[in-house]
Parts: sequence; C-alpha cells; structure tokens
Amino acid sequence: MKWRWKPDGCELPIFNPAQFLEIVRGKSMAFVGDSVARNQMQSMICLISRIEYPIDVSYTKDERFKRWRYTTYNFTLASFWTPHLVKSAETDSNGPTHTGLFSLYLDETDENWTSQIEEFDYLIVSAGHWFFRPLVFHEYRNVVGCHYCLLPNVTDMTLFYGYRKALRTAFGAINGLKNYKGITYLRTYAPSHFENGMWNQGGNCARTRPFRSNETALEGANLEAYMIQVEEFRRAEAEGRRKGLKYRLLDTTQAMLLRPDGHPSRYGHWPHENVTLYNDCVHWCLPGPIDAWSDFLLEMLKMEGRRSRQEKLIYSDRRLRAR
Repeated sequence: MKWRWKPDGCELPIFNPAQFLEIVRGKSMAFVGDSVARNQMQSMICLISRIEYPIDVSYTKDERFKRWRYTTYNFTLASFWTPHLVKSAETDSNGPTHTGLFSLYLDETDENWTSQIEEFDYLIVSAGHWFFRPLVFHEYRNVVGCHYCLLPNVTDMTLFYGYRKALRTAFGAINGLKNYKGITYLRTYAPSHFENGMWNQGGNCARTRPFRSNETALEGANLEAYMIQVEEFRRAEAEGRRKGLKYRLLDTTQAMLLRPDGHPSRYGHWPHENVTLYNDCVHWCLPGPIDAWSDFLLEMLKMEGRRSRQEKLIYSDRRLRAR
C-alpha cells in the first residue's frame, strides 16, 4: 500500500475518481478477459466508491458476466469472462497436470463477449495466465497441435502458438464489428510471482517489498508473452485504423513485474473459511499495486482528445500523399 509506480521523466497523477467519472459520463466500459480483468474492474470500483457506489444491472446471475451502473453519471462498467478470448471448452477436468485440459478453437470467436460489445465506448482486453495450462488447438474443426497435452500423435506447438492465434482472432472480431466505434485498450500481461514451486506445487509469493529494477528482468515466457501481445496489437491497430477504429496499449507489464509483494498469497479468503486453496500469486491485493492501472488509464483518457486530433492529421496527410 505504501509503494507507487513512478515513470521516468514525468509525474503520474494519482487516480481522481471525480475527474474519471466526468470524462466517462454517459459512456460505457467493458473488461474482457480472465479473473485478472475482473480484478482490475474491482479495483476501479473500489477507487470510484469515494464518489459513488454503482447498482447491479447484470443481465444474468452468472457472476462471470457483471454489469454495474453509476446512475448519477449514466456510466456503465461490465466484465466479460473469456479466459482464452476465443471459443474454448474444458475437455478433461484432470489432464496431464491435474489442472484441466482445454480445447481452444483458435479461429472461432467467443460469442459470450463478441456479441455483447458493440455498444461499448471503451474495451479493455487482456489474457495470458490460462494459456499456461494444457491446451489442444483446433483450427477449421481439426486438431492442429497442442501445448503440453501429452496426447498420442498430437504435436506440441507450445502455448505461444495458441496465444498469438487467439489474440489475432479476438482483434479480428473487434475490427469486424459493424457498429463498434469505441476505443480498444490492450492491457498487457501482468506476470505472476510464484517462487519455490509452480502455482499447483506449493509455490508462494512471500516477499514483503518490491523488487528494485536491477533485481529482476522481463525474460523467458513472460517476455515472449509480452512481445506476442505487442506484435498482435500493432497488427490489429493498423487494420483498425483503416476502419476508423482506435487502439491503445495499456502497458502494465514492467510496473507489475517489480511487485512480488502485492499478491494475496495464502490470504486470498476469509480466515473462517474451511477451504484448501493454492497460494494466490496471480491476482492483486485491494488496495494494492493494481490500483496503478487506473492511474494509467485515467491519464490516457485525459490525453485522448489531443492524441485523436494528432492521429487524424497524420492519417489525412498520408492519404493526401497516397493520391
């Protein structure tokens, strides 16, 4: 709670809920992704609560699909659960690592969210952690490979093959919507901090202070996931620009890499609950480091008008040159 991210060369203002609510008055914002996306929405709701509490206007009792409205500002927040961004199904609850085996249909959209988002003014898209579980990849209704599925005659293509394809399909779905006019933010991957074991093998995150910049580095699978996100974002941004759509990169990766101290660990449930849980080194405490994501987002929203004008001028200039 006592640490804040400070960028090089500038001051990042702390989140101002009154300012935020004025900017989004009469608008709507959707968080699309897994439980870390929901974690981000919950952080924002907590921060805004100094001004107003929302009312639940969800269209279903399914907790994975929530809608909240701030009536004074006519502002709607929503979350759409889609851990792989594309159509997927759990085909074996056990699987080779006892964490489930999932079939991913890499060229098919997940209509649970793609059919719902045309009306939104802001989309915040994210994904990553669920791709580290065993996966079977399907394209054109055929199995084309997998990630650690250990099935006979199925080639292991690594999780990164599926991750890239899923991002491409998801962005393609957004760019293909007829009536969507909103701004799409890709919230980059926030690394977990398991030490002394994997998440399901006793790993924990017991550090009590942030890393210094020279104590850790973005590398290995985390770096690969981040680079794939950025590459697919740039591809989608170029395609979207031709259709008049805006893409923004909400880059949280480096800031969160330095925060092994910000996870719930074994405290991710009420003390009186009689449950056996894994140590949670994926999600973020509230209040905690994830609150900085709202600092980033508000600053980007404040910059939006200026940036939009600049982009229109650049795009118009390019069209004139092309003629």
